[in-house]
Amino acid sequence: MKLLKKKQQYKDDIDSIIAEINNKNTPEEYCFFIFGMFILALVFNLFYARYNIVTIGSSGLSILAKHYFTFDPSIFIFIISVILLILSFFLLDLKLTLRSVMGTILYPFFIKSTAIFADYITFDGTSLFIIMIFGGILTGFATGLIMKRGFTTGGFNILYQIFNKYFKISIGKSSFIISGIIITISIFAFGFTSAIYAVISLYIATVVTDKVILGISKNKAFYIVTDKYYQVKEFITNNLHHEVTVIDAKGGYSNDRKKILFCVVPTREYYLLKEVINEIDNDVFFLITDTYEVIGIK
Repeated sequence: MKLLKKKQQYKDDIDSIIAEINNKNTPEEYCFFIFGMFILALVFNLFYARYNIVTIGSSGLSILAKHYFTFDPSIFIFIISVILLILSFFLLDLKLTLRSVMGTILYPFFIKSTAIFADYITFDGTSLFIIMIFGGILTGFATGLIMKRGFTTGGFNILYQIFNKYFKISIGKSSFIISGIIITISIFAFGFTSAIYAVISLYIATVVTDKVILGISKNKAFYIVTDKYYQVKEFITNNLHHEVTVIDAKGGYSNDRKKILFCVVPTREYYLLKEVINEIDNDVFFLITDTYEVIGIK
């Protein structure tokens, strides 16, 4: 009984922390969110809708709807987003639904209001490949701004959440499957070349989004398994002047006791440390990963 009470208390504490984080949205963060939505809508009108490049979500479907049924993209996106918002209310939860309301309203509004820019801004003589690269960069930048501050654009993000909850399909996999279906359909409307440009732009947008959210890795984390851990530790602490954590471990297959060294070094020192470790121990095993933020280590 006491264990159940403790588990419930832990759950309540975590829920309280999450609620506190979600409620920390400042006017500055709302401004970033609105700016990000504006950029997404502008990119849609200047790059994707103009050249019939069908990417993902309701935006991609709206280009197909306009092609086949002369449907206004902003109205189509709004209708799809509202339907998904209603599904979110019944199938997900109120908090997620409320976080999607602003995106549901702002995105189609900005799609409509920025359409006029397409009449005045042209890219005559510019390679479509370059245009799609630039479009992908701007899309990734705007999406990163929105996601980094805990907001959502609504729309198909809700659909991915529903698939994750009821069908146990990850959000990333859901996005990949649905995006693949939409882009495949676009081949019949605009040809294979258009689909290739869509994939290129989508890939660039994904990479840039990650960079905006995570930042650029300035450090490398080393996990080093070696019998000569003392020499490696001495080099890191005395020559590179970085802290090292020594972890006692046991081999899962051999059951041998081993030492694991963990440290974080600047990227500029990555190659030197890697080479020195190999010189000290030819049988060393180590894992190197990008580190985007280091807290509590001097």
